[in-house]
Amino acid sequence: MRPPLRPGYRRRAGGRLAALILSLALLPAAVPLAWAGPERWERAWPKTDFSRSAVPFDEILSGGPPKDGIPSIDAPRFRPVAEAQDLSATEPVIGLEIAGDARAYPLRILTWHEIVNDTVGGTPVAVTYCPLCNAAIVFDRRVDGETTTFGTTGLLRHSDLVMYDRATESWWQQFLGEAIVGSQTGKRLALIPARLESWANFAARFPDGQVLVPSDPTLRPYGANPYVGYDTVALPFLYDGRLPEGIAPLARVIAVGEEAWSLDLLRRSGRIESGDLILTWTPGQVSALDSRLIAEGREVGNVVVQRRGPEGPSDVPYDVTFAFVFHAFRPDGTIRQ
Repeated sequence: MRPPLRPGYRRRAGGRLAALILSLALLPAAVPLAWAGPERWERAWPKTDFSRSAVPFDEILSGGPPKDGIPSIDAPRFRPVAEAQDLSATEPVIGLEIAGDARAYPLRILTWHEIVNDTVGGTPVAVTYCPLCNAAIVFDRRVDGETTTFGTTGLLRHSDLVMYDRATESWWQQFLGEAIVGSQTGKRLALIPARLESWANFAARFPDGQVLVPSDPTLRPYGANPYVGYDTVALPFLYDGRLPEGIAPLARVIAVGEEAWSLDLLRRSGRIESGDLILTWTPGQVSALDSRLIAEGREVGNVVVQRRGPEGPSDVPYDVTFAFVFHAFRPDGTIRQ
């Protein structure tokens, strides 16, 4: 999570990213202990109940932008799949279908907004993407039966997006869908199955579907990647936790609950069966975190995770994230390589 970069800076970002990450990763050690409590946030967050928290406050760091500095999309606009002109076939989108209502959320847009509050097939959803974790996750945005919307706090924990709900301004860990600070602490959002897939795959599955488009195409340089080369650096951004053993911290893994499989393993195998789970890989999707233009990123492929059932296989929630993220939030989990 970072503030939008100036065009000139974006052109230089590739060569400077590793140095930037290294220098900012050293900042937590320089923060005085007096700032380890919530006092630093109380002015910006008067509605947040800081007497309730599930994590140490010193694990929560500024990602750069202020509250809502990365603006969520709260009134999303769509156009029919057949009318989309600016997406390349291999660009990544979050594909979501509920009750026959199919929508694609391109990462070229979510990279700059991180949260889309939408209603799909009658279900209120939060479609989320944390670029620093490559975590694309969809939640039901009802808490205790009450519908809310989510925004960005501008904060990170273990390099992952910290969201907030606008009803209570409690803070939620995006990777877990769990409230970690505020009156909702300990509550979890329901996960909704979705696919991180290529635009071509979504369009083939749902030719009558819709695709998210910017409300104002000039607001951000949509299609550009402000994290050039991030998924091939040695160390993650603003993360000082333990790293997984035997695998690169930013290697992609497919996470399902407490278990994960390296993308390299699935790519070599093409198909993995584990109990009633079926994981498959096919080519044709690029990384959103590689090249200056997302459409020119290197191949990473498409992953589908399904569970066998009496009526045939059905999609289950999964995440194609980084190994360090899975290890940080699932320290007792297993990464199969």
